[in-house]
Amino acid sequence: MLKFVSLLLALSFCQGLQHNNIDDYVEAEPVFEASKYGSLWPLPQKVQISEVSFKLTSSSFRIVDAKASSAGPSCSLLQSAYRRWWFLTDELTVNQPVAVLKAPKVWGALFELNFCPPTLHLFQKSINAAIINDFPRFQHRGILLDSSRHFLPIKVILANLETMAMNKFNVFHWHIVDDQSFPYLSRTFPQLSEQGAYHPYTHVYTPADVKMVIEFARLRGIRVIPEFDTPGHTQSWGKGQKDLLTPCYSGSKPSGSFGPVNPILNTTYDFMAQFFTEISTVFPDGYVHLGGDEVDFTCWKSNPDIQKFMEQQHFGDDYRKLESFYIQKLLDIVTSTKKGYLIWQEVFDNGVKLKPDTVVHVWIGGGSDKEMSSVTAAGYTTILSAPWYLDYISYGQDWQKYYKVEPLNFEGTDEQKKLVIGGEACLWGEYVDATNLTPRLWPRASAVAERLWSAKDVTDIGDAFNRLSLHRCRMVERGIPAEPLFSSYCPHEYKGV
Repeated sequence: MLKFVSLLLALSFCQGLQHNNIDDYVEAEPVFEASKYGSLWPLPQKVQISEVSFKLTSSSFRIVDAKASSAGPSCSLLQSAYRRWWFLTDELTVNQPVAVLKAPKVWGALFELNFCPPTLHLFQKSINAAIINDFPRFQHRGILLDSSRHFLPIKVILANLETMAMNKFNVFHWHIVDDQSFPYLSRTFPQLSEQGAYHPYTHVYTPADVKMVIEFARLRGIRVIPEFDTPGHTQSWGKGQKDLLTPCYSGSKPSGSFGPVNPILNTTYDFMAQFFTEISTVFPDGYVHLGGDEVDFTCWKSNPDIQKFMEQQHFGDDYRKLESFYIQKLLDIVTSTKKGYLIWQEVFDNGVKLKPDTVVHVWIGGGSDKEMSSVTAAGYTTILSAPWYLDYISYGQDWQKYYKVEPLNFEGTDEQKKLVIGGEACLWGEYVDATNLTPRLWPRASAVAERLWSAKDVTDIGDAFNRLSLHRCRMVERGIPAEPLFSSYCPHEYKGV
């Protein structure tokens, strides 16, 4: 497990938050009181803070590799991080005018550097002597962004990767295509985006774009897991790939519309084999998300060829068996590319035969505790998203409900709970594009970040509000338009920023 020693900055400029009164019909006004942990977010596992303080100025600040470092100047990952963040503000060991950051792996040091990008115009601060021992509670801490329903420009994706790193998320789940559009430009099947994207030139992710996203994320300790969801959610695929989708019927005649992927044609699996072979080379992560959710059987039921195939396979009228037939073939194809896979929970629920190392993604809100019990009882690694669908918005401080979630709050043995490797905050794109994605996501996703990183007993809403208020101001100061938690102001506003 990752453990490292790091530093706490007590930032004097962060102590000035105040709040204004609002009408009685609104929720009770939270009271800001400076936390003893300052603006640390997410809260480290163990913090020791001294009254002794030191001054940090730009004229004297340096980042130097220790002589005993096994990484040293040859580690391009850290050297790149030094160039981006030569100003460290939040986590090191400080007990003299020298601060020390120790980590057994490069990624541990990188996450601490990720905590605080440059803020050079504020580069004269007081640092309390402190020791922080830290490591994540869960290894999978993800954000899902949807670039199909609305195309997300590369600069928006990169900005949110930067913000993810500040909040110690380490997985970008890229829901890159869906019914609405197919913006992924495939080298093997370029007609998919030519016909399926909103625009074949301006609203596509070229191979160079994808490579840029992957490398930008890697340098910040973030994995990129793409999702290509089938057999449902594939209307955009059919525009560029003939005979891939199932023709729907109205009575005895084709209706002119199409349903999910056609699971009875050999050409379907030939296409999938070629396509996922390409995906396995473009995306270096060991896993790909295969979706498998929300398959509407209406079109399959209407198609006479499908009906005949169902009889031949002795499936009766159970179209879940037909879905399982397709999914099993797809899983075999992806396995042949040497990739592992994540699937939405319906694939498990429908009894598809899965590899032991399959990761099941639980997303359906009602009864998620029961689902977590069932999936882990079957021995599968699990990630949770059901309580963290951030596209659902409401009046008030909804970050609190995300913060109060306990991922392991389900009936099961200790061994079952060890199978829960983390979770993801999901921001689906029906009502989100480049204009509102970032303020809708942050700092609400920050609440999920602390739940997945910090210790189980870190549950004080009041203290969380105090620290998150300051953390939100820090994000805004760094150019991230994170929405406010409540009536407030940020100290940097008085400096005209």
